[in-house]
Amino acid sequence: MEPTPPDPVPATRRRSGRPPRAVRDTLSHRVLRNPYGGAKVLSDDEVAHLHETALRFLQTSGVKVLLPAARRHFADAGATVDHDEQMVRLDVALTRSLLAHAPPSFTVHARNPQHDVVLGGDHLMLVPVAGPPYVSDRERGRRAGSMADFADIVRLTQRTAVLHGTTPSVEAQDVPMQFRHLRTGHATLTLSDKVPYVYARGRGVVADSHEMVRLANDIDIDRFHADPYCWTNINTNSPRQLDVPMCMGIIDQAAAGQVSVMTPFTLAGAMAPVSLAGALVLQHVEAIAAIALAQIVRPGAPVVYGAFTSNVDMKSGAPAFGTPEGFRAAIASGQLARHLGVPWRSQATSTSNVEDAQGAYETMVSMTGALLGGANMVIHAAGWQEGGLTASLEKFVLDVEMLEILAESLRPILVDDAELALDAIEAVGPGGHFFGTPHTLERFETAFHDPTVFTRQNFGQWTEAGSPDAAVRAQATWRRWLDEYTAPPMQSEALVALDEFVARRTAEGGAHPES
Repeated sequence: MEPTPPDPVPATRRRSGRPPRAVRDTLSHRVLRNPYGGAKVLSDDEVAHLHETALRFLQTSGVKVLLPAARRHFADAGATVDHDEQMVRLDVALTRSLLAHAPPSFTVHARNPQHDVVLGGDHLMLVPVAGPPYVSDRERGRRAGSMADFADIVRLTQRTAVLHGTTPSVEAQDVPMQFRHLRTGHATLTLSDKVPYVYARGRGVVADSHEMVRLANDIDIDRFHADPYCWTNINTNSPRQLDVPMCMGIIDQAAAGQVSVMTPFTLAGAMAPVSLAGALVLQHVEAIAAIALAQIVRPGAPVVYGAFTSNVDMKSGAPAFGTPEGFRAAIASGQLARHLGVPWRSQATSTSNVEDAQGAYETMVSMTGALLGGANMVIHAAGWQEGGLTASLEKFVLDVEMLEILAESLRPILVDDAELALDAIEAVGPGGHFFGTPHTLERFETAFHDPTVFTRQNFGQWTEAGSPDAAVRAQATWRRWLDEYTAPPMQSEALVALDEFVARRTAEGGAHPES
């Protein structure tokens, strides 16, 4: 059945004796540009030294590449390959020439062109939590992720103007692995018209996912290969290893002209040196190797420099997020990505097990590092909890509230004669107030950000309402958002083609992940 198109927005009613005032739009797509990026924690000389060190290390020591086809790509490009040891070493000059092909910016097309996003420059793309095995909310508690949970997070993402694309929000563990990409891909492409994510779990999975994106967009294969229409995340197997499914993902995404986000998971003290500089140089080595492979397959393939350097808790060995080390690493990663001249991703993460002050502070610390570092893409921007093991619906809503505040904070200040308000200042005079001036009455409904979940009630009003804390209000909000959700329209021919493809591939046995 074709998704029901959104209800038309009713016209603003005129009030007696005056024209309608503008109402702040909280649902329209938010195009974000970040004027605050470009902070530095490394000098220009240190950035150059770190980069040159990584290039020399790739030449002398290299990385391990487990997929034979990927090693052949490297060998054909002129790299030194030891197939017995599975090691690849890239000459410095070769690496420089490959990196020069990576584009500094590109547009990723959504099914709804109004939701297209640009990656690069000062553009900012925000996407929600990705990949936890568990999901939680205050109604049903913490539980294994399901297909229903996956679909609900897609609906919440679609409903949220400040999020620009979908993710593998939670593992749908009630769907067998060979069918999971088909079910979640169908939900992604029908419940949302924003930029979609595809799994990089093997050749069959990627091929199916590409075909589903193509059918949903109702475009031919040449058009699909000409521009990016989807993205995937490539996690290197730190330290210094590209495994089989990730190599397959890089090769197939690049060959199809689709976006790969190359993300080493370099946790200082565990999969990376305990020193922050050592973790950063390892991150740089791994990201460069992955980017180089994509450019060998297809010069100019759209890639994003991924940065996930943080640290572990040295008492337990568990990952730690929202740390001072992660904050500084994010800013340094922005400097390294700009040195390469490619877009880069960061994240907004926390180790907290619940929607509390720790979760809020850690998320905000990591988000601030991403923004100051000039990240073009921030993953896990809403809903990440328990160090990435759980997607929380209440935290999703609270994080969206924070993202809306940040989005408003990124807006430039308009300075013109009307905004300077000299007539109003003159009319009020010394010691007066501006509540009733025409300047205020014309603007008050849209002048300031109005929070959705945060409250500005006084203590008496809040107590009379039952003293609900932020998590309780967030619980009511996600439930209301799901009740209000309307599926985006989709052409009936595209929906039929997508349905038929998923049914056929399911009957054929789907595609198992490869390792």
